[in-house]
Amino acid sequence: MNSFVLPKKAARLIVLQRIELAGNILKKIRKLFGRYFFSNFVTKYFLNSVKISNEYYKIMYDEFLTIKKFINDDDNLFLSIGAGVGGLEAIINQNLPEKNYFFIEKNYISKKVKYGWTGQSNSEAYNSLDIQKEFLLANKMNDQQINIIDFDGGNLPMKKFDIITSFFSLDYHYDFDLYINYLKKVSKKNTKIIFDTIRADFFKKIFKNVEIIKSRSDTVHKSKRIMCSEFIEH
Repeated sequence: MNSFVLPKKAARLIVLQRIELAGNILKKIRKLFGRYFFSNFVTKYFLNSVKISNEYYKIMYDEFLTIKKFINDDDNLFLSIGAGVGGLEAIINQNLPEKNYFFIEKNYISKKVKYGWTGQSNSEAYNSLDIQKEFLLANKMNDQQINIIDFDGGNLPMKKFDIITSFFSLDYHYDFDLYINYLKKVSKKNTKIIFDTIRADFFKKIFKNVEIIKSRSDTVHKSKRIMCSEFIEH
């Protein structure tokens, strides 16, 4: 399998989350006519869902390969913060079935999203929890595996997770301090927390183990993906 089953609504949402998948012509239209016209008209009528599915799958599979070595067979509880529709988790499930996935997401689509790290609370979002669940079910995840929590609704899951991921969300769109106390509560000594940041060295003060697993020079802030484990007690 080298593509996702991609309902049309999910294809639209993915393009809003990842504008690079729209293609050069549609990106020019977006720039010329603005975000509102692009989001409400262009994505409704002019998207190639098959092409988006293939490209999104490739991106997510590459992301999976960057973290695969950190996932053990006995890792069962996964927490994802800001996963979008959950393409990475769908691929993990295809390769390591019968795991349990918890997602913390915002449940609205902003008229405008500010991309990049600000160091502040970010009230912008592009997600729909209903579309996310529809996508996951369409891609071989069963209902019992899926736990999606609205961040703004509270009641965050209080379990000890084995793997926590947050690509281009935690400490990129949202300040790490918003989550640090929660992450301490849901982490064990060997919990692996994987996320993107522009300040990798900073986290050597927070965790005993910090490993840079990927560097990106093609982003505005030249981010690094890091794997961290074991909070330092202060």
